[in-house]
Amino acid sequence: MKNQCLKKKVSVVTGARRGIGKAIALTFAEAGSDVVVCDSIIDDGKLHETEEAIRKLGARALAFQTDITVRNDVEKMTQRAIDAFDKIDILVNCAGVWKPGRTLLECSDDDWDSVIDTNLKGTFLCCRSVGKAMIANHSGCIINISSQVGLTPAAGAGAYSTSKAGIIMLTKQLALEMSEYNVRVNALAPGIVKTDFNTDFWKGPEKEREASSMVPLGRLAETGDVATAALFLASDDSSYITGEVLCINGGWKPQSAVGRKQVG
Repeated sequence: MKNQCLKKKVSVVTGARRGIGKAIALTFAEAGSDVVVCDSIIDDGKLHETEEAIRKLGARALAFQTDITVRNDVEKMTQRAIDAFDKIDILVNCAGVWKPGRTLLECSDDDWDSVIDTNLKGTFLCCRSVGKAMIANHSGCIINISSQVGLTPAAGAGAYSTSKAGIIMLTKQLALEMSEYNVRVNALAPGIVKTDFNTDFWKGPEKEREASSMVPLGRLAETGDVATAALFLASDDSSYITGEVLCINGGWKPQSAVGRKQVG
């Protein structure tokens, strides 16, 4: 891809306080985009650190707190971005939550609601709000962050895998509905990425070696691996791609066996 391939573009990235969302926001800024970054947590200063890092790269930036499960918050996010930068060219839905170690039958109502409301409903609310502005401009690109476990069931993924599978169909449905307005919608499905989000899987040399041994390429993904894939989907190099799911997994597929409990 060309340097500054997102020059004069305006991007909105949710879940940009840390991890994959932050990496995508900075990668887009390096490519010339102005970036609006949002997160539900703002008090720890990490979101403003992302904002400042974007500005140091020479791009304009705006950061504010947004609860993507609340329609009014999402609509305010959209309007504030448009008020500041006149338009939104790219939306990356990266905000998400994970409740590890629960089978679906063990999942509480509260955990189910938390995961589905954030991962699936929140992504939908952002797509709907920002998507209407893109339709009005007859131009736009939406990138939804799903997961490899949205394609392949995994032990302990429970409501998370269900929510991520829903994001994939949401992506395909929106791609169909918005294509006539020159709005593209695609999804990324990362495997195990080294972030604070999932430290139980990889934190520590022994755990990382064990997890890496399951990956054909022999290593876990870094946030930059996902960010560069997002940059491709946001750029004109992917202008004929919509409704697709791009896997960033190093060839990894989770084990579907959950084990059998002993009886008696």
